[in-house]
Amino acid sequence: MPNYLGFDLGTSSLKVLIIGEDQAPIATASVPLTVERPDFGWSEQDPASWIAACQTAMGMLKASHAEALARVEGIGLSGHMHGATLVGPDDRVLRPCILWNDTRSHEEAHELDDAQSRAITGNIVFPGFTAPKLLWVQRHEPEIFAKIRRVLLPKDFLRLWLTGEAVSEMSDAAGTAWLDTGAREWSPEMLARTGLTLDHMPLLVEGTEVSGTLRPDLAAEWGLGLGIVVAGGGGDNAASACGVGIVRPGSGFLSLGTSGVLFTTAASYAPRPETAVHTFCHALPNTWHQMGVTLSAAGSLEWLSKLLRETPGELTQALGTDVQAPGRLLFLPYLSGERTPHNDAAIRGVFAGLEADTDRPDMTRTVLEGVAFSMRDCLVAGGGTVDRLVAVGAGSRSAYWLELMATVLDCEIVLPAAGDFGAALGAARLGLCAATGADPLEIMSEPPIARAFAPRRDLAAAVDEAYGRYRALYPALRHA
Repeated sequence: MPNYLGFDLGTSSLKVLIIGEDQAPIATASVPLTVERPDFGWSEQDPASWIAACQTAMGMLKASHAEALARVEGIGLSGHMHGATLVGPDDRVLRPCILWNDTRSHEEAHELDDAQSRAITGNIVFPGFTAPKLLWVQRHEPEIFAKIRRVLLPKDFLRLWLTGEAVSEMSDAAGTAWLDTGAREWSPEMLARTGLTLDHMPLLVEGTEVSGTLRPDLAAEWGLGLGIVVAGGGGDNAASACGVGIVRPGSGFLSLGTSGVLFTTAASYAPRPETAVHTFCHALPNTWHQMGVTLSAAGSLEWLSKLLRETPGELTQALGTDVQAPGRLLFLPYLSGERTPHNDAAIRGVFAGLEADTDRPDMTRTVLEGVAFSMRDCLVAGGGTVDRLVAVGAGSRSAYWLELMATVLDCEIVLPAAGDFGAALGAARLGLCAATGADPLEIMSEPPIARAFAPRRDLAAAVDEAYGRYRALYPALRHA
């Protein structure tokens, strides 16, 4: 029976997952990574650490599951997006990779963000994107810029080492501000604005297509066969969507991690950059996705937890199981600024409507409501509705929050059964498709569901009224 590998290059760790032909996890290994912050707002990582982590993880799997590795026939890649990995004529790294959460190029992003860029890319040019980073390097490190042979995204540098091929794929490339996202090809116009040409870019494939084959020396070292295909793969969010089966138009997932993500799949290209919604290519051909982001989702509950000196679980358990109608108290979860729909890095959070008898449960409920309203902002900004969302992330452990989310978003929310359904599984599924030619819509099914949460129709009017007051608060705070 053939097996498949998924490599997920995260900011804090590299994870490798082996799955079988039936997609059941067989073994996994994870190696931590570190981030360097040499100056204010800077965030960098040494690409050599990715290769070292990969070698370590594969060594761990060979020691524990050599037989399973020997049956691997396909590999898929996932990775953190937007990072600028600069390599010279000999494919040697010229400087540490500038990561997605590096903000040094905010002035360059503002310069690049105009009607032309939005028309081509379908997105606002954010400081985290790759293109403004290269403009910053051109201006501040010209000696390095002059040596650049090619610019690679993090997982694609790992691919270069694995296969010898300089290749990227659509979902990751869409986060650079160099891709014509509708046409699914590099934009010479956007490249020229950062002093680059098509020659500096890797080839493009779809996430389910073959990008190359594993180097024979690595295959021999790890106990794998020859000719193992490496799929295009996907950026981390697109690969995560593949892992939870969010690949059909109209499907979506709700991620309640430190930040919150509302990800929906679309069969056509319909950008809305003015709303600060990301419109990116999906990892599947002829498919796109929209993604709204709130910067402090479970992070808001963590903040309240530290303030009140109770764990997030203790705070939410004190609410019981019966979702209540919103009260007068409001919370804007803009603790680190906000992405969708305001694109406002300077705004900050606020409680409004505190009273003498406001207590801990009141504050907890309101924080959960504020984050739910921010996710409704993301849904509205995307211009559509969704019938069903799969919930993932630490915040999905709260049944109260999920029922509240279902009510605020007016859709069913389902919680997967326990299991590994993240980006590593999505990457392995893409590797399976590339190796076998299987239909990705058949392979990328949703995981087993543990519980479903339906909207509370009896609370709809109260929720709509509170959401209206929530929406009115941001303009007042912005101009305060």
